[in-house]
Amino acid sequence: MKFFSSFLFAGLITTVVSAQVKPEWTTIFTKINTEVNQHSKAYSSLKTATETIGHRLTGSANGKKAEEFAYNLLKSYGFKDVKYQPFEVESWSRGSLTVKIGSDRNNLQTVKAVSLAHAPVKANVNMELVDMGNGLEEDYTSNPGKANGKIAVVYLGILPGSKPGLKNLHRSEKTALSTKYGAKGIIIINTATGGILLTGTASVTGKLIPDPAVCIGKEDGMKLKEEMTKATHYASIDMTNQSGFIKARNVIATIKGKSQPKEKVIIGGHLDSWDLATGAIDNGIGSFAVLDMARTFQALQLQPERTVEFVMFMGEEEGLLGSRAYVDQAMKNKSINQIRYMLNYDMTNDPKGFSTTIIESKELFEGIGSIAQTFDTSYKNLFNHGAGLHSDHQPFMLQGIPTGGGAGGRLPNNAGPCYHADCDDFKLVDEKGLKNTVRYGAMLLYGVADSKELKARRFTNLEVRDFMIKNNLKEALQIAGEWRWD
Repeated sequence: MKFFSSFLFAGLITTVVSAQVKPEWTTIFTKINTEVNQHSKAYSSLKTATETIGHRLTGSANGKKAEEFAYNLLKSYGFKDVKYQPFEVESWSRGSLTVKIGSDRNNLQTVKAVSLAHAPVKANVNMELVDMGNGLEEDYTSNPGKANGKIAVVYLGILPGSKPGLKNLHRSEKTALSTKYGAKGIIIINTATGGILLTGTASVTGKLIPDPAVCIGKEDGMKLKEEMTKATHYASIDMTNQSGFIKARNVIATIKGKSQPKEKVIIGGHLDSWDLATGAIDNGIGSFAVLDMARTFQALQLQPERTVEFVMFMGEEEGLLGSRAYVDQAMKNKSINQIRYMLNYDMTNDPKGFSTTIIESKELFEGIGSIAQTFDTSYKNLFNHGAGLHSDHQPFMLQGIPTGGGAGGRLPNNAGPCYHADCDDFKLVDEKGLKNTVRYGAMLLYGVADSKELKARRFTNLEVRDFMIKNNLKEALQIAGEWRWD
């Protein structure tokens, strides 16, 4: 199997083109490269949004402002077909929280903490703490009844010194396990240093959980674990939160396909963010990259063979609410059958290659990437094949639709510790990395939407099941109640 490749000799570039790559793509990708490098608005638009909107929590006034910001931005780029896709969901927002911990139940000391989303509207508990290690299923089954009627203390990641090969779970899955095994609350220790607190949903369903769930800093948490080996400790958690049905909107801009308008390629990123900061990294760099890909397509008047939809999803942080609503509506009106690919950009930065759930896309993706390499040798044309959960590709993937996006990049400016935290703001954004996301993503999008033949096909129901098992996702889906097989 031959892929598009380039050979540099005496200043000349010679190309070998596979059957998956159209010769005219080199010219089109050159235009994309120039347009993004010279006129990208991703960095400046994201800066404006963080300064004028702030956080973009779904269901809040700020969330509504973000929806309108994206809609108006797409209109300003010349899109005639821009629409809101409304959906109604149960939304959550934080209220008050006091966490106190100590060995003397009558003299507990306040500890800095933050509520995890979908914690109860009101909770006031005072109970013994129990160290449940990594918070994985085996931590509970190896100590039957240990957590029953107590508050579980678990580590967000995998603790140093744990046995090799452990597969970590999402915080929501760890919370679900603590409830399953009788705990009446959970305290999750963050992995980031410096007292940084992490928020995020503690619910696998996007609905309220029965018991309080909070996060404390790594230093406080590791000190607590050590002290718990010497004496019994207790915690009181007093919280209030708000929850109720709200209306939110995905924002969709469409370019109709030239020859196959009924076949659709979706590219999306979640516009919403948590409320502790402005969500510049999660997911400003992803969603505003997609918005700038849309701008680039309009500026160059690009019209590939298939229809392209640029989608700003809301509600991702609170349980993939917007993407689930999109897929639910597509199932009802049968337009799900038109979707050939879903490309998702969530915290994507400076990608070095492409990823996909479909191995048959390897030739196409590497062919597109080989053209990208002629513009910038720092692009490595990596190819990843596999799958994960907990972003807006998930509802599409579970319906068998091929998904993919950028791969191989790294977050800028040591942004990792600020994931879902109060330090996720615009100073972390790298303009060059953001431009790279836009230009390579636009090339991938155009190539997928314009290819003569998409070898990637939609999985059957049983093929989805086998793919989930192959990628070790069965346990997580079972915990979330989304395993629909056997």
